[in-house]
Amino acid sequence: MLFNSFNFAIFLPLVLTLYWIISSKHLKVQNILLLISSYFFYACWDWKFLFLLIFSTSLDYLTGIQIAESNNERIRRFWLWLSIAINLGFLGIFKYYDFFAQSFSEGLLQLGFHVNPWTLNLILPVGISFYTFHGLSYVIDIYHKKIQAERNIVDYSLFVSFFPLLVAGPIERATHLLPQIQKKREFNYNKVTDGLKQILWGLFKKMVIADNCAYYADLIFNNSENHSGSTLLVGAVLFSFQIYGDFSGYSDIALGTARLFGIELLQNFAFPYFSRDISEFWRRWHISLTTWFRDYIYIPLGGNRVSILKKIRNTFIIFLVSGFWHGANWTFIFWGALNALFFLPLLLTNRNRLNLEIVAKHRIFPNFIEFINIVSTFLLCTFTWIFFRSENINQAVSIIITIFSTSIVQIPEIFPFYIIILLIFFIAVEWLGREGNYAIENIVIKWKRPIRWAYYSALLFLIGMFMQTEETAFIYFQF
Repeated sequence: MLFNSFNFAIFLPLVLTLYWIISSKHLKVQNILLLISSYFFYACWDWKFLFLLIFSTSLDYLTGIQIAESNNERIRRFWLWLSIAINLGFLGIFKYYDFFAQSFSEGLLQLGFHVNPWTLNLILPVGISFYTFHGLSYVIDIYHKKIQAERNIVDYSLFVSFFPLLVAGPIERATHLLPQIQKKREFNYNKVTDGLKQILWGLFKKMVIADNCAYYADLIFNNSENHSGSTLLVGAVLFSFQIYGDFSGYSDIALGTARLFGIELLQNFAFPYFSRDISEFWRRWHISLTTWFRDYIYIPLGGNRVSILKKIRNTFIIFLVSGFWHGANWTFIFWGALNALFFLPLLLTNRNRLNLEIVAKHRIFPNFIEFINIVSTFLLCTFTWIFFRSENINQAVSIIITIFSTSIVQIPEIFPFYIIILLIFFIAVEWLGREGNYAIENIVIKWKRPIRWAYYSALLFLIGMFMQTEETAFIYFQF
């Protein structure tokens, strides 16, 4: 079930009605209702994979209790590694087995040995990377005695499978979400209206910006060998906005939907394309995943408090793992390595935390240096997205070579002017709202009610006018 589907437009009001009118006075009933709704939401993708979600949830629930109840370090470590091994084992089988089998076969072929690899050709269960990381962080935190094991199976299951975040995040922590699940929630008009605004902006990002950019980005990338450097550059820029509009749009809808139920999820995007360097970009892009890797991989490896060589090692590990998390393809691994290379100079010169404040805070316009830094960082990110979007390394290299050829000065064969206008409007709204949690949180709040409603109506009109005729899935569902 897609957020941008007719089915979800029926599902959400129905669940909300049951939640607030029928079960509002009973927390247990609310949680059971949300859990059943979440399982139904997930089963709409493929009901067979629901059993995998339930198994993963049960595994971490039981291992968490076993770790918490034991004072024997060997037993605690056994249960921890059992959970890690099984969770990552399922992730590896469904997501990475065919990649390793084919890569091994290709490696042998280079040595003169021909092998027909045995592949599984399994369908990737939607959201497996996200709910696996939910469970892993929970078990690891119990092992390190940061949290207590949850005894209520309904509450824990809801923490893992709460439907707004189930298939594409944000990756929640038990310390943040579980207390909200266990606390009585009362209807709050301001939270509901705020949630609806964030949903509206998320739908605009997805259905107007991402989907329209996707049409032309696909047109260009799928026929890249026949386009000039200038056209390929247009395609790369459009994909940059596609992936941001798509994924941050999903996150906005997820956060807004959760707020309708009185639950606050972690912010996953903080206007990353207004970053002034690649380090700031990674503090603002897919925040829940970045902090997950920082807390559970980077810091345990020593983080920054190690020798220079180990700093370099840790940086490459974290970015390579991030790339590999995104998909079983060498393009993602190369994308991660590129980001590590761009990040390292900032880290090694202690300039990776220079830009912690919002750019041009309390100012309408950035200064010249800020503007140049924003544009250069965006272009650097766009360069790395070429590898992310390409089918293979050869295509990515070919596109980059063509972009840096003399054909870059040609007039692009594909240059959708209406999308340029939409992007200018989109960038302007995001810029004006960059000090909020999402773009339209505060920028119209002081306007008179008729003007506010006219603005929201205009966004709805743009969604209706530019939405695709067919429902389009979100990019990160494949991860």
